[in-house]
Amino acid sequence: MGVISNKIERDHLKPGDHIYSWRHAYIYAHHGIYVGEGEVIHFTRGGGQEIGTGTVLDRFIFSSSPSHSEDNPCPRCGDQSKLNGVISSCLDCFLWGGELYRFEYGVNPIFFVAKARGGTCTLASSDLPEDVLYRASYLLENGFGVYDLFKNNCEDFAIYCKTGLLVFTRISVGKSGQATSFLAATSVIVSSPLRFLTTSFPGLAAVGCGMYCASRVLSDIGMRRDVTKVSVETLVARDASTETVTVSKKD
Repeated sequence: MGVISNKIERDHLKPGDHIYSWRHAYIYAHHGIYVGEGEVIHFTRGGGQEIGTGTVLDRFIFSSSPSHSEDNPCPRCGDQSKLNGVISSCLDCFLWGGELYRFEYGVNPIFFVAKARGGTCTLASSDLPEDVLYRASYLLENGFGVYDLFKNNCEDFAIYCKTGLLVFTRISVGKSGQATSFLAATSVIVSSPLRFLTTSFPGLAAVGCGMYCASRVLSDIGMRRDVTKVSVETLVARDASTETVTVSKKD
């Protein structure tokens, strides 16, 4: 493991590892929990719509569903291309032809900042493997709520399984390093035109880089103050209660 890459060989995997694989020229990564025996539990949005809006183009560009289709199902997993929510897949289906990486926990701030691309590590510490596996298995049976790109995605699922931590403010994004990095970069870009009026280009670049790094650190699950430890049973019960209230309101 290092600053350049978190790539790992399959025979080095351990049950409870948080793993991920980059999709489509490193546009984004899909995350899950390795549970052993070549199986991964992960949170997905069916029809290949984890990132896109549901159009045919989105499915082609952003699909993170297994590479096997209804016409060519995986001999081990079957056809998973239309499944929603928390599912169990073989490692090959999870990787979808990509390479294998392991997400790092408990890294120091310098290492975290050096890993400029979000969604690869966190300052937060991981719980014991048995706790991680219990949460993942429980959520496989009971679900992880409704998929949301910025507040409840596959990385959020894996981080929760590893730490048991949840963001409790409604106005904030979730725990996903990919989402917070995107928002941090967007904030810097939006504010850049104003700085062009007051700084030289080198100064602008330095200020923008500093803003981006600071935003990533402060948004990390290991630094945030709007998080709390929540048991998986409480999480599922809360989601079920929220769903019941929503259905009642529609009625």
